[in-house]
Amino acid sequence: MQTIERYGPLVGRILIALIFVWSGFGKIVGFEATVGYIASKGLPLPQLGTIAAILVELGGGLMLIFGFKARCAAAAMFVFTAMAALIFHDFWAVPPEQALNQMIHFMKNVSMMGGLLFVVVYGSGPLSLENTKR
Repeated sequence: MQTIERYGPLVGRILIALIFVWSGFGKIVGFEATVGYIASKGLPLPQLGTIAAILVELGGGLMLIFGFKARCAAAAMFVFTAMAALIFHDFWAVPPEQALNQMIHFMKNVSMMGGLLFVVVYGSGPLSLENTKR
């Protein structure tokens, strides 16, 4: 059990963060496409929104992986993920042929929020930058 308690939080943080790091990097290389997608949802300042998304996803994801201010990073990522679910995966407002796909993405976000909330409540665990002094 000590092995799980020691390494489990690190592995969990990495697994939660991977999708955010990947997505944040994708927004950098596909910056204009992301700006266009955000604009298509009618949101103001899509360039600024894209930059904010990159900071939260890539920056927060790396902070989570390394366990640096992980609770704060997870809290920001929790709010970001909730907003993304409501704005970009609105399965209740799309044509029927898109509803199932959007519902799956919405529920994926809800599941990720559960993992992020776990980090907010319990912290980063023993193998993290914030716990190197212990």
